[in-house]
Amino acid sequence: MDNSLQRPENGPAILFFSGGTALRGLCQELIRLTHNSIHIITPFDSGGSSAKLRQAFHMPAVGDVRNRLMALADPTLPGLPTIFEFFAFRFPLEADTDTLRRRLARMLEADDPLTANLPEPMGKAIRSHLLFFFEKMADHFDLRGASIGNLVLTGGYLHYKRALEPVIELFSRLVQVRGLVRPVLDADLHLAARLADGRLVVGQHRLTGKENTPLNAAIERLCIVQSLDNTAPVAPSAPDDVLALIARAVLICYPMGSFYTSLIANLLPRGVAEAIRRNPCPKIYIPNTGTDPEQYGMSLADCVARLLETLAAGCDGTASNAELLDFVLLDAAQGDYGQPVDIEAIQRQGVDVIDADLVSRQSSPSLDATRLVARLLSLT
Repeated sequence: MDNSLQRPENGPAILFFSGGTALRGLCQELIRLTHNSIHIITPFDSGGSSAKLRQAFHMPAVGDVRNRLMALADPTLPGLPTIFEFFAFRFPLEADTDTLRRRLARMLEADDPLTANLPEPMGKAIRSHLLFFFEKMADHFDLRGASIGNLVLTGGYLHYKRALEPVIELFSRLVQVRGLVRPVLDADLHLAARLADGRLVVGQHRLTGKENTPLNAAIERLCIVQSLDNTAPVAPSAPDDVLALIARAVLICYPMGSFYTSLIANLLPRGVAEAIRRNPCPKIYIPNTGTDPEQYGMSLADCVARLLETLAAGCDGTASNAELLDFVLLDAAQGDYGQPVDIEAIQRQGVDVIDADLVSRQSSPSLDATRLVARLLSLT
């Protein structure tokens, strides 16, 4: 075998539809083997500090994009621990607004340890984008709990005339991101879910079970809506560059993570499902281990059915299950899927099951990233 084919820069273009945090460990293993992975990220977060930024600037959420950029950053980059520390920093919740504004002002002049120690040219770019945010920030903007990395990306978004791609490209170069990261939409939109008991729950943060009480009824339908106040469904189209990335993938992966708000949400924009269908590459679903509050009342076979149903609904005409999903990858013996795995119920939907040794002693109860990446690469 040509040794050049084993180099990460020549690695396969595996595409993942996901949110920002569930694949952190997988990404760290992935970049050892390929620098060409593609990450389509949800921009619908509506909780925490993201909510304040979205309300103030009417923009998509940037936190999941930030997390994925840092997960894919080149680990050999000089000064990377300092950069990680900076992007992970949050202003304390107990501080008063004036104190936080003064500290942000010191960061602009590199008169704060967080920015003074940043390597160049990263430091200059960060201070430039922070300055743009600072100038656009209203006097009453609440900095408590704010992620400094999100403020930087917001400043870049505003600087580049309300576009995320240029600021993502800039920081991808600065931290030498070993892959491609794109939001599925660059738009100020939200999620809403109709539950089995008839309730309409609006806002991603009300669905995940992290900031609010977990759901006590199953989700029957997820849709994109105009805002938290205007719950009329909308049907935005995915941008052409996202569709082009789907078309070039050699493996499409529906990975673990919040089932509805990270995975299904990514498949809702118009064009996404049809682009998946038209790409003849293998498609694989990696279900969650452990408890996902969004999967209330759902078996693993139910999740497969909902995934296929969502994809089929987004296609131009009738689509076969075989065009949308080839495999479910799981560890039936050691993985915790909430209830016994009915492999036959999955297979009856026209989907093959790969039952593999994916949970190691060190990773239990989660999937072992090394074993998982090896399996994915074997399908490319």
